[in-house]
Amino acid sequence: MSTTDGVDPEAEADEYEVAVVGGGPAGLSAALYTTRLSHDTVVIDRGGGRAAMMLDTHNVIGVPEEISGNEFLQTATEQVQNYGGDVVRDLVTEIERTDDGRFYLSGNSTEIVADRVVLGMGFSDERPEPPLPRTGKGLHYCLHCDAYMFIDESVYVMGTGEATAHVAMIMLNFTDEVDILTRGDEIEWSEETQRLVEGHPVDVIHEDIESLTRGDDGWLESFTFEDGTTREYRGGFAMYGSDYNTGLATDLGCELNDDGTVIVDDHGATTADGVYAVGDITQGHNQVPVAMGKGAKAGLAIHKELRTFPKSLDELEAEGPVGETEVPGVSPDIRNAAEAFGDD
Repeated sequence: MSTTDGVDPEAEADEYEVAVVGGGPAGLSAALYTTRLSHDTVVIDRGGGRAAMMLDTHNVIGVPEEISGNEFLQTATEQVQNYGGDVVRDLVTEIERTDDGRFYLSGNSTEIVADRVVLGMGFSDERPEPPLPRTGKGLHYCLHCDAYMFIDESVYVMGTGEATAHVAMIMLNFTDEVDILTRGDEIEWSEETQRLVEGHPVDVIHEDIESLTRGDDGWLESFTFEDGTTREYRGGFAMYGSDYNTGLATDLGCELNDDGTVIVDDHGATTADGVYAVGDITQGHNQVPVAMGKGAKAGLAIHKELRTFPKSLDELEAEGPVGETEVPGVSPDIRNAAEAFGDD
């Protein structure tokens, strides 16, 4: 690893076995598992993210609907900390592989060296141009999360691509009032998809939106279009694609899928040794429970790589039997946290 003016930045860095970049459901789940499985773990989280935007939590067994995304994440963060993990609020700007095969992570105020890295930065939804209703109160991005609330309601789907057309037709499972809003842009879906749209009771509105009205509760009530017509909507979905946060992954040599997600195996391991990716940055359903499962699987896989015992036969032959003073293989910080946790 390079140095500046002869000073090795690793010398000042905090050392961990596992560094998790991203404090969403996937990253926090990975950290929870690695921490509870006795590995010194740090989560570096810049804040925000899709989960933090949730006004209510849907589709997570055991979590009431009225729990907001921020409340959900705060509880998860406190769990990781109570088990002995560290959580740092910072933006990781660079990750480099060190000469001994570890990883040096630097941020605005953070320097960390870790044996394994878990990337869980997710993606950002591409937002259409205003005027728009409030996110979560008429503007939505996840059909699987929010379609239920639009049963028998008037719904729009905004966009021009294949996903727009198919989400509009899927919404007919929930309501008989579905419009596609192209906002004045040219349709980009295929001729075959156009035939499908024509075969379903979906209206395509080409005029752009001029203004909107909201109710006293902040929810969308209607759009007025540039031709002067007004249509009432309870809400709808914007389908303009996703911007995956893969800069750190590609810097580390992780290969990407054609859709921009990071290639991983069934346990979250990327094509770069020692680097894992979890959650929405990988392929699959963008759902909180799915992200949590990916994080858990990565945490378990990392434990199997890093755990001290059992020693291999080669290690025993080279080092001799494991002495009683060498066990348990738990760091002092995790041990102290476990003792304090048991006293609560």
